[in-house]
Amino acid sequence: MRDFMGMMKQAAALQEKMQNLQTEIAGLEATGVAGAGLVTVVVDGKGGLKSVTIDPSLAKPEEVGILEDLIVAAANDARGKAEALAAERMKDLTAGLPLPPGLKLPS
Repeated sequence: MRDFMGMMKQAAALQEKMQNLQTEIAGLEATGVAGAGLVTVVVDGKGGLKSVTIDPSLAKPEEVGILEDLIVAAANDARGKAEALAAERMKDLTAGLPLPPGLKLPS
């Protein structure tokens, strides 16, 4: 029974750490760049787009299609970086825990 209580305490501690980590991840920012720096976007740790910066040289009407594609590319770049940051933090948190292979903790 003692082992069970110890496991319950570990689970409660892990849950608290997970909640704290989720808050920390939400506060992270990642910057994505496309078009050799002509378009830059910033996303939060959950992948939400926070800002877009467009070089004024791209504001020509005939280049709107290119501009749109660059914005999508930059947003995808930033989201990938934010997901990688979150995954790294989760990896650090669960290091050393005897979790079964394939078990995914909620994010």
